[in-house]
Amino acid sequence: MKIFHAFLLLVVVSASPEIRYFRYERPVQIPAQQSLQTCMVLDATEFTHSAPRLADLRLYRDEHETPYVVRIAAPLQGEEKSIAPLNLGLRGGEVVFDVAMPDGRYSDVAINVDAQNFIAAVLVSGSQVESGSPETKLGSFTIFDLTNQKLGRSTVLHLPESDFRYLHFHISKPLIPENISGLSTMRLAASTPKYIGVAESSRAQQKGHSSIFEFTVPANVPVDRIVFNPGDAPANFSRNVSISMATMPPVSSQAGDENQPSPRQISSGNLLRLHTVRDGHRIDEERLTLDMPESGFNIPTSWKITIDNGDDAPVELKSVRLEMLERDLCFEAAASGQYALFYGDPALTAPRYDYASLFTLQADVSLVAAAPEQQNPKYEPRPDERPFTEKHPILLWAALILVIVLLGGIALRTAKQTPQPK
Repeated sequence: MKIFHAFLLLVVVSASPEIRYFRYERPVQIPAQQSLQTCMVLDATEFTHSAPRLADLRLYRDEHETPYVVRIAAPLQGEEKSIAPLNLGLRGGEVVFDVAMPDGRYSDVAINVDAQNFIAAVLVSGSQVESGSPETKLGSFTIFDLTNQKLGRSTVLHLPESDFRYLHFHISKPLIPENISGLSTMRLAASTPKYIGVAESSRAQQKGHSSIFEFTVPANVPVDRIVFNPGDAPANFSRNVSISMATMPPVSSQAGDENQPSPRQISSGNLLRLHTVRDGHRIDEERLTLDMPESGFNIPTSWKITIDNGDDAPVELKSVRLEMLERDLCFEAAASGQYALFYGDPALTAPRYDYASLFTLQADVSLVAAAPEQQNPKYEPRPDERPFTEKHPILLWAALILVIVLLGGIALRTAKQTPQPK
């Protein structure tokens, strides 16, 4: 038992960052200036050669660690809100209702419509109180469901950016109050999101009724959205899309290896381009991007994007592009000193700085760029600092087996020495 407890009491010591253990570096050119908040854009290079979620990324000034924060350029503020309609009814043959909007600015709103195969006009106005005050007209919009014509569905209204406390709706026939269950919206980001390209392809494989685009995404690189750039033909289309992903097999794997993981679907959506007049309603709707869930993969992955063309001719696509949201590394730059990013030490865990929790982006932030990646000339492999049990797991198992055998022997001897009842 003493041997067993000795193994269990071994303590794991966390690795500390040292410049000599980083495999890669990127010098950062800071212009001569007074101390100023400074930001630089991170690209796919840092993600590819860093630990997952940039856990081993460190910034040094003259070989002294400098606190930083990584911020996503204009992330969405909050989650999508579902809002119940107020005063829902029928007036003059039109569906009318009001909606109390959440605080903050918004633009696109989606009406939840429980109906199919319809085209309807929507008049929208806004006000700061529910009733009794002048309303500001926000425009006339068209919502539709053209499922029977294979041209998709859209109940999204692209409003001008607004912050009215209440919105007021008038919807034409054929919809009735029972078709309306509410409205959903999302607060606008503080600024326009910025994206960086991860991979791009203009070559589609045609297999049966499907157009397939394939990509290889390096380890740890996030993919936040997919952008489709269609050509002129066909002018109008609605196509379902599925996105699947599989981890890349090791280099040593042979083609056809049965142990290779199967692709799994991670997302799906619909591509839509519709510019037409139907039943006297002008429709102009495009939906050519798909947002991706967070992947979190720390090994290279193979992406497959499949567009279902049905019995129609394939959509002419100039390109399909994988993009990630721009991520900026921000820090307080001193008036002098040599700065450099270091990464490529998988033994490290993510740093925790007070600077990150107290960070506020300033209006006069200075923007800089990093030089191309290079090998750290001081690099040397980190010594194996794993606890003895991780280095030699067989010994732990041997100790456990020994303990079990000893306990079994003691139990057997005790059983033999115990007097049997007469």
